[in-house]
Amino acid sequence: MVTKIRARLAQLVWLLAALAALVLAIGALLIALDANRSNSLVDFVLRAADFIDLDVFSRKDGIKQFEGDGAQVKNALFNWGLGAIAYLVVGRLLDRIIKP
Repeated sequence: MVTKIRARLAQLVWLLAALAALVLAIGALLIALDANRSNSLVDFVLRAADFIDLDVFSRKDGIKQFEGDGAQVKNALFNWGLGAIAYLVVGRLLDRIIKP
């Protein structure tokens, strides 16, 4: 019984990490494609990505800040890309630790 619970919990942790990485990746893509931010779906994804980045991988004040032409796109792609990779790595590690 405990083994089943641990297996399900590991799956849930991995799923949440993968979804967080997906939201960050889609957010970065929307910024790069200069999507219409007045669209409610685009706005929702960007706000969700801003929340998920935990201000560590923020596109406005993240790990690396670019300046000049295209800085906003570069910041989003770099910082949110790193965030997506971090979520996948940590999610997989937690999955392996939790799984029996």
